[in-house]
Amino acid sequence: MKIALVTAYPPSKVTLTEYAYYLVKSFRLQGRVDELILLCDKTEGEKDLNFEEEGCKITVEECWKFNSYTNLISVSKAVRKTKPDALLYNLQFMKFGDKKVPAALGLMLPFVTKKMGVPTVSLLHNIMETVDLKDAGFTSNPILANIYNFIGTTLTRFVLASDAVSVTISKYVTTLKAKYKKDNIELIPHGTFELPPLPDFKLPTGPKQVMAFGKFGTYKKVEVMIEAVEQIRQRTDLDIEIVIAGTDSPNTPGYLADVAEKYKHVQQLRFTGYVPEEDVERIFDESAVCVFPYTSTTGSSGVLHQAGSYGKAVVLPDLGDLGILIREEGYMGEFFTADSADSLGYAIQKILIDDAYRIELGQTNYNAATSLPMSKITEMYLDLFEEIQRKRGIKVSKSYSQEEIKEMFVHQ
Repeated sequence: MKIALVTAYPPSKVTLTEYAYYLVKSFRLQGRVDELILLCDKTEGEKDLNFEEEGCKITVEECWKFNSYTNLISVSKAVRKTKPDALLYNLQFMKFGDKKVPAALGLMLPFVTKKMGVPTVSLLHNIMETVDLKDAGFTSNPILANIYNFIGTTLTRFVLASDAVSVTISKYVTTLKAKYKKDNIELIPHGTFELPPLPDFKLPTGPKQVMAFGKFGTYKKVEVMIEAVEQIRQRTDLDIEIVIAGTDSPNTPGYLADVAEKYKHVQQLRFTGYVPEEDVERIFDESAVCVFPYTSTTGSSGVLHQAGSYGKAVVLPDLGDLGILIREEGYMGEFFTADSADSLGYAIQKILIDDAYRIELGQTNYNAATSLPMSKITEMYLDLFEEIQRKRGIKVSKSYSQEEIKEMFVHQ
């Protein structure tokens, strides 16, 4: 098959780029894939395609821009040009922009490509029905929240026009099927990015690093973690370094700079900034514990899967999608009450003072992570593509003009 993937891709800083990197890394090694087409966003630097192993042919088509109003047309043109046998969208609701119109237009693409005759699967990493709009940085106004929910429902219907929609958590399947009465929704787990050899679980000499990884400022707030570690320092003699690895959320520019200024008096507090792919393993390996200072969740956690693959103990709130994911995929962590520095402090301390417990958590999480490698996940997508092709039979893709695309939406 000739597979196309619509996604942001490194060195892009748009959401889900890292997930796309590992999808590509795995798809290219699948024997059923002859060519992989990246329909990706435009970036200044070259796309990161320096893989160690030989794989299938990769064609790069930079055909869309974040917050562009023309992505609907430009991606459609790229699909017509490349003529893939199947198409996978790597989506969440802010994929194509953090402005309302570009974001909405981008999410109409699965409907368009399905109408073009291309077998279309949309991977939806989050759903509006489970997102706390205030915590996620959208709005705290109840009237606007109702408007956003209406728009979200409408856009979800366009995504559900795909031949199949995959989600990473079972709750999403039941929620979408119950609300939208669709039977084309599949559970395909998130998968684990890398499968390093079993770690030795030893920590480097020096202070024990308490690390948080991600994009911060909306529902990921690092203040509670800093204050929790300060409390531990007051009641113990533990030597701890606080590591904030990552950048601001697109919805909260300047957040980490403000935090750094507010807590400039705190000792051994380090902000790494953006972490290149080649440094991710080191950041995790050096940490004693990975903390999830979340107040809500918006989908399956890539950071949890990474922490597991590197054999890390985790501290996290037992809420929403994160709690479901822990139980469904066999991870284990120390839980705390969201937004409580006191609760978080004791959870971190319990791991730092007990090496045997830290190692037990790390081993459990490594076993959970390695049970779902990306090779299994991409095999599931290829099976799904083939099932769609069997159901549809041999079908020649039709080229649609811009006028015909507009007419589709009038009827929809």
